[in-house]
Amino acid sequence: MKQVRPITIIGGRMVTPEGVAEGSLRLVDGLIEALGPEVRAKEGDEIIEARGRLVVPGLVDFGVFAVDKPAFHFGGITRAALMPDQSPPLDYPSRVGHIAKSGKPDLWVHPLAAATRSLEGRELAEIALMKEAGARGVATGRRWIGDSGVMLRLLQYAAMLDLVVVSHAEDAGLAGEAAATAGEIATRLGLPAALAEAEALAIARDVALAEMAGARLHVRQVTTARGLDLVREAKRRGVAVTCGISPAHFMLSDLATADFRTFTRLSPPLRSEADRQAARVAIGEGVVDVITSSHDPCGPEDKRLPFADAAPGMAGAETLLAMTLNLVRDGVIDTARAFELLAANPARLLGVPAGRLEPSLEADIALVDPDAPWVIDRRRMEATADNTPFDRQGAEGRVRMLLKGGVRVGGDTQ
Repeated sequence: MKQVRPITIIGGRMVTPEGVAEGSLRLVDGLIEALGPEVRAKEGDEIIEARGRLVVPGLVDFGVFAVDKPAFHFGGITRAALMPDQSPPLDYPSRVGHIAKSGKPDLWVHPLAAATRSLEGRELAEIALMKEAGARGVATGRRWIGDSGVMLRLLQYAAMLDLVVVSHAEDAGLAGEAAATAGEIATRLGLPAALAEAEALAIARDVALAEMAGARLHVRQVTTARGLDLVREAKRRGVAVTCGISPAHFMLSDLATADFRTFTRLSPPLRSEADRQAARVAIGEGVVDVITSSHDPCGPEDKRLPFADAAPGMAGAETLLAMTLNLVRDGVIDTARAFELLAANPARLLGVPAGRLEPSLEADIALVDPDAPWVIDRRRMEATADNTPFDRQGAEGRVRMLLKGGVRVGGDTQ
């Protein structure tokens, strides 16, 4: 699938790291050729009229658990970093190579290699060979590596290969099989719970080891005030640490679990209202680098169970953009910063030529109506499962057109 003829997008508001400005964008041979107020269409170009909508880079979703093209295209996602927790795990070069090709031509899937064999946390996998096969990072999966020696060797090896290490921050000894965060809500509901400090302890150790190894560490989700403080402090010291968060953790608190609805059974679990507010502050301060959908569609066989027995996870790809734009409307961040979190920063972590409106980068482009109202309805979702914690919630922000390498792959055109 290749771009047949040049495209010029006119009449849009282009979102770049410098801000939002009116202008045009010209796409040639699958790449961005030029952008700005002075750009004009040439003879033979296909003209796309943006009609005042935002012209933004396609979203780069860092850390999904399933490839779900219809949901990704609905949400404006053109690239996704896939976690190694697959069946079988992504712990062999052949599996990584297959996944790296699986989404083409209308979606780029960037596999994150399993850090250890079978994701058991004991023996390092063949990371160098998996990098050659297409891995863009290495991840511990859904679990924390409890053995500090193994984790240090992983970080040292990844530093030699210039790969980012993506860690799951929950001390397994404290978290156990908990379904909730310890506190008043979990106590009232009688749910097995773990202390929020399980996250902080995991982050503190991983940051210390990353500093020793000179490695790049990305904590996939940081959801507590203390965990965010640790990342903030590490960044001030110059440690190469970044972190992400999902919309559920800055939009919802553990109060959302009060009716035992298993769509709010997540990993990490929902936190206190104080932690939720701390997350919003950290996003505004620039402590958080990535907002991820953490897309993990779970069917009724996994969710129609008692809360503590249900599988954690949410179908988040379709609501990622709209929930992030809530932060813009609330004044937490501006529009340019929103797309740094959703596209530029995750692309930079993966080392791919995308995520920004910039000449010579790939023409992964979305036209977004930031004010388009809609109601999230799980019965009409594009995802392979409907486990959204935002069901029946009003939202604003829709992708009206999505281009992958200069070729249209999605959008509702309204």
